[in-house]
Amino acid sequence: MGMKTIMRWVAILLAFACVPVWVAAAPARSQRQVKSSSAAKKASTHRKKKRRAKREPVQKAPTADRIAEIQSALARAGYYQGDPNGKWDGDTIGAMQKFQSSNGLEATGKLDALSLQKLGLGSSIAGVSAPKPVMPPAGIATPPPSAAPSGAAMTGSILDGVSASNTKPSQ
Repeated sequence: MGMKTIMRWVAILLAFACVPVWVAAAPARSQRQVKSSSAAKKASTHRKKKRRAKREPVQKAPTADRIAEIQSALARAGYYQGDPNGKWDGDTIGAMQKFQSSNGLEATGKLDALSLQKLGLGSSIAGVSAPKPVMPPAGIATPPPSAAPSGAAMTGSILDGVSASNTKPSQ
C-alpha cells in the first residue's frame, strides 16, 4: 500500500470518528438558538410596542347644549329641579331615571332613543324600526320603476284635466 492510500484511510476514519460528535452537538445548538431567538422576540416586543390609532367611539357624547335641552325637557315634565347647566350630573341622572320609570322604560338614567322620543326630542321612528322609504304625497301618481313614461302615453300627469284650448300646438 502506498502512502496516498494510507492517508485516504486515515482521513476517512477521522471523518467517521467526528460524525457522532457533530450529531450530538447539533440538537443542543438548535435548542440554544430557539431559546435565544424566543428571548430576543420577547425582548423586542417588550421594547417596541406598536401604537395603534385610537378608534373613535361609534356614538359620541351629547354636547353641553344638547344636555341643557334634555334638562329643560325633563324640567318641563316636572322631573328635573333647577336651571339647566349642560352637565350630565347626578341630578340629571336621577331625573332621567324617574322619567324613564314613569314612562314604562328601563330606568337606567342613560340616554337612549326611546327616552329622547318620549321627551319629544328624538325621532318618531328612532329605536322602533328600520328607516322607512320616503313616500310621495297622496294624489301624485308615480310611474312604475321599470317603465319610463313617454310624453303621449303619460297617465295621471299634470296635464290631465287641462283642456286642449289652454295648450299650445306643438310644432
